[in-house]
Amino acid sequence: MNDYHSHTNYSDGGFLEGMVQAADAAGLEGIGLTDHCMVSSREPPKAVRSVYGFNLDRTYERRRRAIEELRNRADISLEIYDGVEMDYDLRDERAIRDFLEEAAFDYTIGSVHVVDDLNVQVPSNFANTSEAERDAIVDDYFETLVSLIDSELFDVAAHLDLVERTPPLRGRATVDHYERVARALADSRTVPEVNAGRATADAAIVHPAETFLEILREYDVAVTVGSDSHRPSEIGDRAAFLEEYLASRDLEPVAPPGLD
Repeated sequence: MNDYHSHTNYSDGGFLEGMVQAADAAGLEGIGLTDHCMVSSREPPKAVRSVYGFNLDRTYERRRRAIEELRNRADISLEIYDGVEMDYDLRDERAIRDFLEEAAFDYTIGSVHVVDDLNVQVPSNFANTSEAERDAIVDDYFETLVSLIDSELFDVAAHLDLVERTPPLRGRATVDHYERVARALADSRTVPEVNAGRATADAAIVHPAETFLEILREYDVAVTVGSDSHRPSEIGDRAAFLEEYLASRDLEPVAPPGLD
């Protein structure tokens, strides 16, 4: 069992050493450290960078040295992968491409968190919107997700139906949305992940949703796996959940293509 999606203190997660030690204690064969990164020069993303510290473009070399130190320690037995979770916006493709070519991570995760400068995970962003406006946000979310896949910038597409985490947007995704994403993935090197970031919480949300997963299987799209852990205490429970979840659906996850 490998976990290809986790975060450290180089973005919004726990201390890097503690995350690796927790993964090792959980019996994982490998842990991917995929801290958030934003490289946009536009004003709203710049503000997010300042508040949340999504500055891996400035700190990845320092983190890489820390990873190498842990790889050389006798008490650490698992593989440690040097990855990134990059926020995607079509307007930032050139900047993203230039940075990823420069940084040469082991593999890359792309994710969509923001549509029309609104974070789709924040319910209050949509509290005063109409039903039609909420449907339009979901349409735009999936449109951006398809652009992410078509860009061929990323090995992995993260938490495909992230809008399901947000009550005002939940349940608005359609089979048409799912099939469009599945077709794009079928024609791309990018693979989606089974993401357990909310699987062990009260909402018990797994990405992708069951209907979405079945459509991906119909299109013969392979999946990888990630716990999306931000704290050492989350890794063990989420890894155990994922192992059982995959086994119950007879799924054999693949590694991100960059690791092949």
